Amino acid sequence: MEFLPLFHKLENKTCLVVGGGVIASRRAHILLQAGADVTVISPEIEDTLTKSAELSKLKWIRSTFDVDAIEHLLERITLVVAATDNDSVNQAVARFAEDHNIPVNVASDASKGDVIFPSIIDRSPVIAAVASGSKSPVISRLLRGTLEAALPAHIGKLTDIAGEFRAKVRAKISDSNRRRAFWERFFQGPAGAAALANDPQTSRDMLVDALDNFDLDVHPGEVYLIGSGPGDPDLLTLKALRLIQQADVVFYDRLVSQPILDMCRRDAKLVNVGKARSEHTVPQDQINKLLVEYAQKGHRVLRLKGGDPFIFGRGGEELEELATSGVPFQIVPGITAASGCAAYSGIPLTHRDYSQSVRFITGHLKNDTCDLPWHEYAHENQTLVFYMGLVGLPIICKQLIANGMRSDMPMALVQKGTTPDQKVLLGTLETMPELVQSNDIKPPTLIIIGEVVRLHDKLAWYRAD
Repeated sequence: MEFLPLFHKLENKTCLVVGGGVIASRRAHILLQAGADVTVISPEIEDTLTKSAELSKLKWIRSTFDVDAIEHLLERITLVVAATDNDSVNQAVARFAEDHNIPVNVASDASKGDVIFPSIIDRSPVIAAVASGSKSPVISRLLRGTLEAALPAHIGKLTDIAGEFRAKVRAKISDSNRRRAFWERFFQGPAGAAALANDPQTSRDMLVDALDNFDLDVHPGEVYLIGSGPGDPDLLTLKALRLIQQADVVFYDRLVSQPILDMCRRDAKLVNVGKARSEHTVPQDQINKLLVEYAQKGHRVLRLKGGDPFIFGRGGEELEELATSGVPFQIVPGITAASGCAAYSGIPLTHRDYSQSVRFITGHLKNDTCDLPWHEYAHENQTLVFYMGLVGLPIICKQLIANGMRSDMPMALVQKGTTPDQKVLLGTLETMPELVQSNDIKPPTLIIIGEVVRLHDKLAWYRAD
C-alpha cells in the first residue's frame, strides 16, 4: 500500500491550509466538518472561504506563505495542506511541514506529501472512504457513487443503537464469538431492519427482548461448506463472501487463492489443511473431526475448498460426519474448475457442432490409479475434462487412443486457470505428453479433450498478467 488508510480525530486540532482557491476551499471545509480549527493563509480567498471566515468558522491570515506569519501556531499545528496554484510554493510548504515533523497534504501532487484526502461517504457515525492514491480521481468518484448506493441512509442510527447497548451486551455475553454472532443477527435481522427503516425505538425494543431471552447455555455452532472457485476472487458468490467474512475459524485447502483468504476476518483463525498428491497436511478423517469439534464449541466454522465442494472436493464425506454428529451446516456451491478454466480459456464445454455432452473425470482414484472405464470415453461428440490428471496424463492419452479415440483429437491443458498465472497448452492426444515435459507444467492443472478445444484460438479472451 502506498498510503495506509487511517481515521484521524481532528476535533479542536489546528490545521493549516495554504491557498485560497477552489481546491483549498474544499480541503478547508472537509476539515471543518471534522471539527478542526482551520487557519487559511493566502493573499486572497474565494467566496465560500470568505463566508466561513465571516462566520468565525475559520481564521484567515491575509498573506503569502511565510513562516513568521504562522509562528504563533507552530506548536499547535496537527496537519498542513498545500493547495496553492504555484508548485514552488507548495514545495516550500511541504518542506516546512517535513522540517517540523507535521503531516502534509500536497493537493497537486500526492507523492510530495504524507497524507491524501479520500472521497468520503458520511453516514455518521459510519464513515466510508475510498482513494486511488490521487492517480485517478475519476475512479475514486465512481467508487464513491457505488458505496453511496450500497450504504443505507439510516445506517448511522443503527450504529448509534449498537453503541448504546454495547456495554450491556458485553456484560451479558462474555464470549467474544457468541457476542459477535449476537450482533450479526441483530444487524441482519428484523431489529436492524427497523433501524434502517428509520424506526429506532422498535429496533431498541427488539434488541432488549433478544438480549433478555439470550440463552447462555446454547452454543449455536455451525459449519459453512463453501466452494471458492478456481482462483479468481471475482467468481465468488455473494453468499460465499458474506459467510467468509462471518467465520471464526477457517479450514482451507491449498487451491484456495490468497486474495480469497484475504477476505476472511482479520481475527479469524486460519488452518491450512491442504492436500497435494501423496502429501496431506491434515488427513481427511482428522479434518472431519476438527470441523465437528470446533462447531460443537460454538464457533462458526468455514470449510473453504477450491472449485466446488461437491465435484471431487470430498464435501460429501465431510458433511456425512457433520450430519452424524448433529452439527448444523450450510453449503454454498462454487464454480468448478472445469467451468471456470474452460471459460477463461475460451473453450466451451458443449457446442452444437462439436459436443453434445461433457464428462468430469478424476485423474486418480482413491487407490492412486487411473483404472477407468476407458471404452466409455472414446466417443467423438463429447468433451472430457480430467481433474488432477497431470501425473497420469501419459496413461490417459495412451488409453484413450487404445480404446478407439483419434490420436489427433484436440487437447488442452490449463495451468492455474482464472488466475494471473494462467497458462494454456494446446496439443493432441499424441503430442501432449511430450509438450508437458518440455514446458515444465506444474499443478494445479485441468485437462480438456474434444473438438471444442479447436475454438480456443477464436474465443480466447482472458489475458493473464
